[in-house]
Amino acid sequence: MGAHPPPRSAGAGGTPTTTAVPPVGDPGGGATGGQSPDGLQAGLKNRHLSMIAIGGVIGAGLFVGSGAGIAAAGPGILLSYALTGLLVVLVMRMLGEMAAASPTSGSFSAYADRALGRWAGFTIGWLYWFFWSVVLAVEATAAASILTGWVPAVPQWAWALLVMVVLTGTNLISVGSFGEFEFWFAGIKVVAIVIFIVVGALAVFGLPPGDHPVGVANLTGHGGFLPHGPGAILSGMLLVVFSFMGSEIVTLAASEAPNPVQAVRKAVNSVIWRIALFYLGSIGVIVTLLPWNDKAVAKSPYVAVLESLDIPYAGTVMDIVVLTAVLSCLNSGLYTASRMAFSLGERGDAPKSFATVNKGGVPAVAIYASVAFGFVATIFSYTSKDTVFQFLLNSSGAVALFVWLVICFSQLRMRRTIERETPEKLTVRMWLYPWLTYATIAMIVFVVGYMFYDPDGRKQMVLSVIAAVVVLAVGLLLDRRRPRQAAPVTGQE
Repeated sequence: MGAHPPPRSAGAGGTPTTTAVPPVGDPGGGATGGQSPDGLQAGLKNRHLSMIAIGGVIGAGLFVGSGAGIAAAGPGILLSYALTGLLVVLVMRMLGEMAAASPTSGSFSAYADRALGRWAGFTIGWLYWFFWSVVLAVEATAAASILTGWVPAVPQWAWALLVMVVLTGTNLISVGSFGEFEFWFAGIKVVAIVIFIVVGALAVFGLPPGDHPVGVANLTGHGGFLPHGPGAILSGMLLVVFSFMGSEIVTLAASEAPNPVQAVRKAVNSVIWRIALFYLGSIGVIVTLLPWNDKAVAKSPYVAVLESLDIPYAGTVMDIVVLTAVLSCLNSGLYTASRMAFSLGERGDAPKSFATVNKGGVPAVAIYASVAFGFVATIFSYTSKDTVFQFLLNSSGAVALFVWLVICFSQLRMRRTIERETPEKLTVRMWLYPWLTYATIAMIVFVVGYMFYDPDGRKQMVLSVIAAVVVLAVGLLLDRRRPRQAAPVTGQE
């Protein structure tokens, strides 16, 4: 999340102005004078970063999308989440190694720029921006659907417009206002999940609100732990892999904190327990308490558990939690898209205006550009839901896997560069380098291959590859026409 070239201040009439970008290379990895290493306002507090890191792995997909995974794999969905979670832990370790050495708003895009070439930074940066800009429309529509159920007198499109405008405003005011909103949004998600796990665990052992120990009947009955066979584990991975997108946001946000290196280190070291608790813990409660093939589980697994325990107003409670998760994702999605656009502009891979900040220290033009695309996509979600909007969803669907692959390949080369140039900055190290990095690449390539094989994942992967090829072609064409601009990654070129 945000890092940028100093000093940018607002000119007359609030028009952003830009100055030259000095090399980044603060030995301590911190920010001075209230700015991040690449010029954005360092306005995120430690508590903001902590909650962004914790809440980043809890998306709305966990609450509403996990039912499809359970239906596809049965109790074996736990293995799907565990394997996908392992991938995320390994990728985050690699990203954390690079981010702790060189915090920057471009994160993996900036690292790919230096390690692999400008074409790589350009391609993955724009694909990532595209992904989150589409997510804005998805989350705005989801929030509007819930709000319309509560206040049907207000049209759904009006609710979508309202939440987009409000969260755009919070992002434009300052990075601190974004952090504050995200702190409370993420806090509500975390508290809700923890309460759910505690209540569910008590019920599993026959304590109130349960009335008898459940045992393992639901895990081994109803066709067994793998009712659809071992292959369903991979099918389940395809359904859950994208719910983990967002865990990398903290490495972008860290550069707008007073001590980015410490923030990255804490986030990377805590990713294992976050995934184990929030994903494996909550899904484990669901498949232990209820039969996996229960229709209510497929529709809304968390509501099904609460209703089975006679928790009053279970549906309303979960609607509030899901709405919070949706708003959190929209809030952080707008932040993330704008910071990536900002970094692309900084490196000459997007309009220069993207690389400017307003008097509040935020990249206003990049925010406006991101939310504009989000607004257009939201309109398509109502006018062309099954055509244009479905195309946008499918063509951005596999971006998570592309991002992870780029992180792996970048780390392979960046590790050697850091060891050679600034070994004192290698405060986070990838385990068993380079062999575990190679193994992670092989795992991701296997998942990509399986998506081509799987009938449900094939269309998404094909369209995503086409989108990636188009962006890559543009990047290669521009790379030939323009002189190289150094990516502000380590301050040593």
